[in-house]
Amino acid sequence: MKAARIALGWILCGVLGVAAASAAPKAKKVFVLGIDGLDPKLLQMYMDEGLLPNFKRLVDQGHFKPLQTSMPPLSPVAWSTFITGMDPGGHGVYDFIHRDPATLMPCRAESGVKSPRNVHLPGCAVLPLGGGPENLRQGRTFWEHLEEHGVPTTIFRMAANFPPVEAGGKSFSGMGTPDIRGTPGTFSFFSDAELADRDLPGGQIYAVRVEDNRVKSRLYGPLDPFHDQESPECRARPEPERRLNIEFEVFLDPEEPVAKIVVQDDEFVLRQGEWSDWIRVDFKALPLFASVSALGRFYLKQVRPEFELYVSPLQINPEDPGAMQISTPGSWSHELCEELGYFYTQELPEDTKALSGGVLTGREFWQQAQFVFEERHRAFDYFVDNFEEGLLFFYFSSVDQNSHMLWRYMDPHHPGFEYDELLIDGIQIVYRELDEIVGRALEVVDDETTFVVMSDHGFAPFNWQVNLNSWLVEKGYVVLRDPSRQGQYPLYSNVDWSRTKAYALGLNGLYVNLRGRERNGIVNPGEEYDRLLEQLERDLLEMVDPRNERRPVSLVINSRRDLHGPLADDGPDLLVGYSWGYRSSWKNPLGEFPKQIFVDNDQPWSGDHSMDYRLVPGVLIANRPITLDAPALYDLTVAILDEYGLEKPDEMIGQDCLGDR
Repeated sequence: MKAARIALGWILCGVLGVAAASAAPKAKKVFVLGIDGLDPKLLQMYMDEGLLPNFKRLVDQGHFKPLQTSMPPLSPVAWSTFITGMDPGGHGVYDFIHRDPATLMPCRAESGVKSPRNVHLPGCAVLPLGGGPENLRQGRTFWEHLEEHGVPTTIFRMAANFPPVEAGGKSFSGMGTPDIRGTPGTFSFFSDAELADRDLPGGQIYAVRVEDNRVKSRLYGPLDPFHDQESPECRARPEPERRLNIEFEVFLDPEEPVAKIVVQDDEFVLRQGEWSDWIRVDFKALPLFASVSALGRFYLKQVRPEFELYVSPLQINPEDPGAMQISTPGSWSHELCEELGYFYTQELPEDTKALSGGVLTGREFWQQAQFVFEERHRAFDYFVDNFEEGLLFFYFSSVDQNSHMLWRYMDPHHPGFEYDELLIDGIQIVYRELDEIVGRALEVVDDETTFVVMSDHGFAPFNWQVNLNSWLVEKGYVVLRDPSRQGQYPLYSNVDWSRTKAYALGLNGLYVNLRGRERNGIVNPGEEYDRLLEQLERDLLEMVDPRNERRPVSLVINSRRDLHGPLADDGPDLLVGYSWGYRSSWKNPLGEFPKQIFVDNDQPWSGDHSMDYRLVPGVLIANRPITLDAPALYDLTVAILDEYGLEKPDEMIGQDCLGDR
């Protein structure tokens, strides 16, 4: 075992007096490149076609195998598994969202916000004390173990790590990091073609007027922390009035498709179809005392006949993050900004919602996604050039987000297929861009450095939506108060809980309406509960899509039976693994009940992975032998510790999967 050999080496060093008292030896280098969504089948296909020479060179030097992902194979679940070496029964993250059983209201799964203790002042003014974001993932990170044993670590953009864990090393938060409004990302779109302001998923549309070739509007930031957001009389004010905001102006050229935009102290000119650089915006929370700094990019989509201006979700400014801790130590984000310039800090910055909402076209989304990759590439070069010892983890989101949105362009069998001569190769181009990243890494990886390329899951087409809650109605597990109004209410508001036995929430979760746990539970714990789960599992696996005679569900996981750890009782009672091409519908995760159970997916979000985990493994490539026939994410966690001679902690469920060269 590597641990024993490393321990012996240190003993010999002490006996022979090799280690000088004045200079401690540098820690072994382990370099982990995390590429979200890298798919083993596509990777192999592109390598076979000769498109990925650097991936091929690494595979030829080492080893390549599929990497078993988590169940469900969702990014916050999978990355939490890799981070802790535990499955959801140990780390407690089962989805992007969980629910409060007392209210059945959905909430963010991997991170949350502690409410401040407000000191109430006259009117609607408050003085907030304490509060702030909290990381809800349970379990210790592998880099905490490393730091405890003197191994320096650098973790850049690790998913499910907001706020970043204080471990003694350097870390920058990834998935889970909000925009300045506290959301996963809310873009703004200003247009004079709109009659009124309206919301879109992931965005806000603002109606503006063009008068004398001039547009005036406002950018909205976080809720005002000094305004009472809880009391009914203070919440009666419209939400925009309760947010910090600043005014901006746009001056249109009367003849040319050009505009000058004025935002606080910045003035810049854009042509139609042009993007701005990062623009700093400072919201005054308390005049002369407190401000909140943010960054945004402006895209002048159209000047006329309709005026259309897109503004990216406003980012937490890494130069001045204020109370939003996005790095450890807190000063590191400022240091990175000095080295790299401004950059996206939001969890997944590719604006998939703007494409899904029709605000950006496929080509415009591609441009914006390329900005994200170029920024990350610049950061990667910086980290590679400065990597001297210990562990470096670096994360890319580009494969995942582009595979979600561009699958329909490369797959003529997809219900939403659309031909585009550029985007038909969009996913392939992203793989080739990551091949350049691997080549850059190989320039600095020597024989003594362990180099790993890994992904959290693979990918599949998302052709058909399943309204699981509607299926539960059909099978009698859910009873509606007014069946004639099925599909008209969100958030289970038409459910008769006194007669409902089970309900679905999130992308893969199914919950029993359990007495003593759910607010209006009717199913008794024990034998009745167990019988219900057995019946649900049988019925799910026997589900048939009558349009094509396919079985949409190929796996059902019973959390208490199949998972490990003290939190196996805290998540969904069952985890539903969908078959190839199927996924939960868009309406199902938040408790809606459309009348149709099976629906074609013709949306831009056309590739996915929230299905049977066996169908979408990730990737494991290493310049070391892979010693397990079927390595899993939690095995790689143990292997990283073993590289430094550390024994596996009791709570970790994997085993070492890397050998010596």
